[in-house]
Amino acid sequence: MRVLLVGTGGREHALAWRLASSPTLTELHAAPGNPGIAGLATCHPVAADDAEGLLALARALPADLVVVGPEAPLVAGVADALRHAGIPVFGPSAAAARIEGSKRFAKAVMAAAGVPTAALLEAPRVPCVLKADGLAAGKGVIVCRTAAELEAGLDAARLFDGPVLVEELLEGPEISLFALCDGADAVPLAPARDYKRALDGDEGPNTGGMGSFAPVPGLAHDTPEELVETCVRPVLAELADRGAPFVGTLFVGLMLTPHGPRVLEYNCRFGDPETQSVVPLVAGDFLAALDAAARGSVSGVTLGRAAGAAVTVVVTAGRYPAEGDRGTPIAGVAEAEQAGALVFHAGTALSDGQLVTNGGRLLGVTGMGPTVADARSRAYAAADLIRIDGARRREDIALGVGASGE
Repeated sequence: MRVLLVGTGGREHALAWRLASSPTLTELHAAPGNPGIAGLATCHPVAADDAEGLLALARALPADLVVVGPEAPLVAGVADALRHAGIPVFGPSAAAARIEGSKRFAKAVMAAAGVPTAALLEAPRVPCVLKADGLAAGKGVIVCRTAAELEAGLDAARLFDGPVLVEELLEGPEISLFALCDGADAVPLAPARDYKRALDGDEGPNTGGMGSFAPVPGLAHDTPEELVETCVRPVLAELADRGAPFVGTLFVGLMLTPHGPRVLEYNCRFGDPETQSVVPLVAGDFLAALDAAARGSVSGVTLGRAAGAAVTVVVTAGRYPAEGDRGTPIAGVAEAEQAGALVFHAGTALSDGQLVTNGGRLLGVTGMGPTVADARSRAYAAADLIRIDGARRREDIALGVGASGE
């Protein structure tokens, strides 16, 4: 099978790494890709949001399947342009991607589907959560527990494009669940937990994600299927009833409250950096599962979970998320890989043959081990080998998580 992967980040590198191991893959192509993906695929200089360019490339290859990674092209309708031309696509239509593109739309779908979620508030009050209605690269959520935080949050929210929703503040541990969807049914992957705040101790501003781990200890093995039944299939049915069947990855952000799971948000794609911890644990033909979903039926698809755990530590520019870094040399990636880690490129580029920085989140270093604690030790040991002037990372990813792999 000849596959075209769309995107340029760490999530796409992780997907490329997993797809490259499929026995059904014959050629892997990426648009535009990154230096890490280039080691696994043929990269083409076509932007992820260039629908006409992607269509021309998919036809020229020709691609048997297109996998679209980022949310912005999906919300803009890239999958529609490909699908209307008869090219199988793993990624939702623009109409279905509104589940991420508009928080108001997502709330309406959840209400109609009977999905448990946080209540909307008529006006800001402490405590509450402010959410940008549209896409915000994972940085559109502001938690306000005090009057001072609410005042600062309202000032920050004025910088968002479009309306701002006010929700009740829920308390409890969060998990991320990915479900591979064919428009009506879904196959879940291992739940993960990510770290959104920029600084240790969950301090500082929200980011696109500073690290993750999977699986989440303490969850029963059948929890993902239970969550699909309560939080995924009803939404798939509602979207289908609205003429917008969802084909692709439905990412459910959940909080495990004392009153049961509550949906915080839906995303229309794999998460980043959760994907970097989840896909190494997938047992089975991942490409065959994506292809089955794209062609309309995941019936009979079985994806197991590999033993053990994975922990991903994200290395970022020193001033991220306020700003990124470009042109600073990166060293030590080969040493980290030789130490046994997976190093996924996120914001990197090549300059005269030298790997350099090219963004805010630069690399994701994933360690594997029999337990989360073991995987964490290996991830940080490998991350210690990477040298980038001015870069930083959180030091508490998966810290204190139970020693058992489950």
